[in-house]
Amino acid sequence: MIFEEIKSKLKKCTVGIAGAGGLGSNCAVALARVGIGKLVISDFDIVNESNLNRQYFFRDQLGQKKVHALKENIAGINPEVKIITNDTKLNENNIVEIYKDCDVIVEAFDLAEMKKMLIETFLSELPEKKIVLGLGMAGYGKNNLIKFRQSENLYICGDEESEIADDNPPLAPRVGIVANMQANTVLEILLSNK
Repeated sequence: MIFEEIKSKLKKCTVGIAGAGGLGSNCAVALARVGIGKLVISDFDIVNESNLNRQYFFRDQLGQKKVHALKENIAGINPEVKIITNDTKLNENNIVEIYKDCDVIVEAFDLAEMKKMLIETFLSELPEKKIVLGLGMAGYGKNNLIKFRQSENLYICGDEESEIADDNPPLAPRVGIVANMQANTVLEILLSNK
């Protein structure tokens, strides 16, 4: 399939991004670059200086809401992408309504309890939805441990073991690898169905 065919198919697709930090911002940018039609992005946080080591934001965006800064950045890359932003903390009461019309959902949370909430909510409320998870990307090196695994409608990208800690921080290279692996998985799902 040539790039124009890929863009034509992706233009009709909607991808939900749950979290606009390291995984979410980088995955959203990768999808925008290949011509996804619509992104539904949710996050409640603001851009902090500590985010700049791995998230797709810039120094002049410090203090801005991540969803608004990311929308601005994507518009500079591909203004044809329709972006719906939700400046809210996701929970089991709002997540289904926000993402029900998405073709695929990308989980991009930092906290394990938020990941669990998203998975459990979708499995019980919208079990047919495909969810692409990021699990295990802290630290550096160990490229050979980063992998992909599918379990029914869950697609897992990462090493599934390296947890974030003070002595094992999330850094741009591994976070970027997993975020791009998530974007690549989204493309595989969407293009195999079209």
